[in-house]
Amino acid sequence: MQLDRHDRHILEIIQNEGRISNQELADRVGLSPSPCLRRVRALEDSGLITGYKAIVDAKAMGLTLMALLHISMDRHTPERFANFDSTVSAIPEVLECLLITGQDADYQLKVIVRDMDAYQDLLLNKITRIEGVTGAHSSFVLRQIVNKTAIPIP
Repeated sequence: MQLDRHDRHILEIIQNEGRISNQELADRVGLSPSPCLRRVRALEDSGLITGYKAIVDAKAMGLTLMALLHISMDRHTPERFANFDSTVSAIPEVLECLLITGQDADYQLKVIVRDMDAYQDLLLNKITRIEGVTGAHSSFVLRQIVNKTAIPIP
């Protein structure tokens, strides 16, 4: 899909203000409501907009401990990675899972839990029990400086 300046502007706004009304979005990008809505639908249909989400305050929910885990695997086979990927995807405390290179680890996970007891349970009873996991090294987040969901629109 070829993006023009209106499409780019729509994407910039909608990433940060997902609940914006079509009328307000149209006003801000300089279009009338009907063409604006058609463009949003086209961006959705093309797969550039993959969904809309509410961002929930973790601390207000009692989730105060965030950690980054570096996970090492015993074998680098497609089957081993596929099993890890599907298993870790089903764990609600895992916010992000990245297959990485350039480290001693194979994966980096970002997890969030209530407290250290909950973290210990997650690590010992879920993460390290995944077939093929041979190591888990944790770093605890002291303070989150940047937390973006919006990507830059070129």
